[in-house]
Amino acid sequence: MDLRQLRYFLTVANEGQITRAAKALNIEQPPLSRQLKQMEQEMDVVLFDRSGHRLRLTHAGELLREKAEELLRQFHEAMLEVKEVDQGVRGVLSIGSVVSCVSLLPPKIEEFRKQYPGVTFKISEGDHFLLGDQLEKRNIELVVARLPFEAASESRQYSVVPLPSDPFVAVLPGGWELASSRESINMIELADVPFLSLKTDETTGMHNRVMEECRRHGFEPKVICECSSVAIIVALVAAGIGATVFPKSVMASFPMPAAKTLPIADADFQSEVGLLWLKDRYLSKSARQFIELFLK
Repeated sequence: MDLRQLRYFLTVANEGQITRAAKALNIEQPPLSRQLKQMEQEMDVVLFDRSGHRLRLTHAGELLREKAEELLRQFHEAMLEVKEVDQGVRGVLSIGSVVSCVSLLPPKIEEFRKQYPGVTFKISEGDHFLLGDQLEKRNIELVVARLPFEAASESRQYSVVPLPSDPFVAVLPGGWELASSRESINMIELADVPFLSLKTDETTGMHNRVMEECRRHGFEPKVICECSSVAIIVALVAAGIGATVFPKSVMASFPMPAAKTLPIADADFQSEVGLLWLKDRYLSKSARQFIELFLK
């Protein structure tokens, strides 16, 4: 068995049909079928259940898929590492970020570009689940996100460099009397206002942290809207619909004159932020040097 056969096997496993797999691999269907049969004969196992319209992996096939994906990943990373031996820091560095952390990137990218002008950036935005999936698929190497990182994979798979914590602030419509001529606000003053909360079906960490702080001050906020988009919540605040509590750096990414940001005088709670990457995976030179900027 060789790497070519493993790629054939994985393509068939993913496509579920010989015809589609052959098209994806740009080869004829009969040679592909022969390669699969040869693999099964060599290992003396049945890899696919061929009884239905769609090919399904047997238990042996599932095990082989797991091992084959790991072998091909290691081979790909070995080739990358070898190619980089005699190269400087260059190429494309792919980074993911949750939208609430985007404002943390520009200063570091500017500093990095001064040192390594041969590196260009590809930046993707998404929630924890999407960014975790993109890390697994190697579409991105690094992620800047709120902690804990609520991806589908277990947190032990990630290495994390903690970044400076980010204080929570109240964000209110500028036209509200509660916001006028104020330099700060107390938590209890948010008890009776319509409240907007950042929350998705998968990521609830920030929502839970804010709710806990409200309860610690003796009230349950009157949540009128749960929303997965920071931009939409800020727009709702600016329109006078309600107030919210966000990490301070969020508002640096969404400056909104019609919204007023106030420190919370009696609640010193912080949003933890981190730079993450997959443990035990090869990182490009550019990714390693970018991490170093955050360690200074």
